[in-house]
Amino acid sequence: MVDRESAADIDAAAARWVVRADRDGDDPGFQAELEAWLAADRRRSGAYARAQAGWKHLDRSSVLAPTVSGGSRLRRRSIIAGLGAMAAGVTAAVVVPRLLVRRYGTTLGEIRRVPMADGSVAAINTDSEVEVSLRPRLRAVRLARGEAWFEVAKDPVRPFVVESGPVRVRAVGTAFSVRRREGGSDVLVTEGVVEVWTRDGGAPPRRVSAGERVFAENDAGVLTPPKADADLGRQLAWRDGQIVLDGQTLAEAAAEFNRYNDRKIEVADARLADKRFVGWFRINDPEGFAQAAASTFHGQITQREDAIILRTASGS
Repeated sequence: MVDRESAADIDAAAARWVVRADRDGDDPGFQAELEAWLAADRRRSGAYARAQAGWKHLDRSSVLAPTVSGGSRLRRRSIIAGLGAMAAGVTAAVVVPRLLVRRYGTTLGEIRRVPMADGSVAAINTDSEVEVSLRPRLRAVRLARGEAWFEVAKDPVRPFVVESGPVRVRAVGTAFSVRRREGGSDVLVTEGVVEVWTRDGGAPPRRVSAGERVFAENDAGVLTPPKADADLGRQLAWRDGQIVLDGQTLAEAAAEFNRYNDRKIEVADARLADKRFVGWFRINDPEGFAQAAASTFHGQITQREDAIILRTASGS
């Protein structure tokens, strides 16, 4: 039988994790290790938050300044020990901002604009979930599902890293979107430059510049080079509640509307599915799109409570 870890041992370990976070927080593998440690014992979250609060009051530049190697190690040990003691003595009220994590979600059809504490802004698309953790050396964002666009405030000492499954996107001050798909993630850059890689994928990060897009596979990383895409504005029109069609097929357009609406569009006729369409619509107006498509291609629509059926008119 394994002895239960004592509170003092947890406080000491939490102090070591806080020091590591300040030094290695931008390491993509560090967050996974930390989360695994926190999950193993519910007491660890409180200890970590208390140690983190103590760390903020220290002069980190003097703590980590290069000195004689032996003295530096002794100094580091004393800091960790002091943090452990401080963690044990801080009141439970400090636990409230644990890890400074904020979670944001959107429902079907909802688009949400979220200002962050560091000055960055996120636009979160329909049916999406984002988790933001602002740390001393890293701004970590986890896209659990869906799509989000980020306008990142410049902070050279705290890179901004988005985790989308195994895919990672790193920036300092730029603007880009990440859409999580089955098998990988789409990355579109509207300003600046980002680096894209896959955890444990074995391939080096690929740079993606403004006006370019890339798809990163979960298992293999970026297999094809980033390519210029003049259509980024159309693809990000959702930020303004719009769907812009510029030669997409009716089947593709219907799938896009169905991302935002409970009432689904069904293109029931294969002769219509491949027809290409141009138009501008609100994301919550599937009826308007269906009527415009039917008028353009001599089709007809049948409306049900849960669906809008688009097919070729009889005799066409």
